[in-house]
Amino acid sequence: QVQLVESGGGLVQAGGSLRLSCAASGVTFSMHGMGWFRQAPGKEREFVAATSRSGDSTYYTDSAKGRFTISRDNAKSTVNLQMNSLKPEDTAVYYCAAAALRYSSRLPSAAGQYAYWGQGTQVTVSS
Repeated sequence: QVQLVESGGGLVQAGGSLRLSCAASGVTFSMHGMGWFRQAPGKEREFVAATSRSGDSTYYTDSAKGRFTISRDNAKSTVNLQMNSLKPEDTAVYYCAAAALRYSSRLPSAAGQYAYWGQGTQVTVSS
């Protein structure tokens, strides 16, 4: 059974930082591209960042570039999202996801390209 478990969310003031982590089990982690998505109240789930199977390549949505960093540790089956210079508009539930194998040679940014999802962790940025 595949499980993705996020942690690290919380309440932070604007300009602050948070580090989200996602631990995977039940899957051959190094075979999957990994991504982070977020969903704010009343909005659709949106792509934030993705990393390749090796971690050598990354891709970010424009709003995350320069502020967020995605990284992975294949030995530990974890993927992280370091978020700096947080803004109130970053407030959302953040989800990690494992890409379907047929998309894992790329850096997928569409939710439909991901096969497994975590339960989400809340990030709230106060102004």
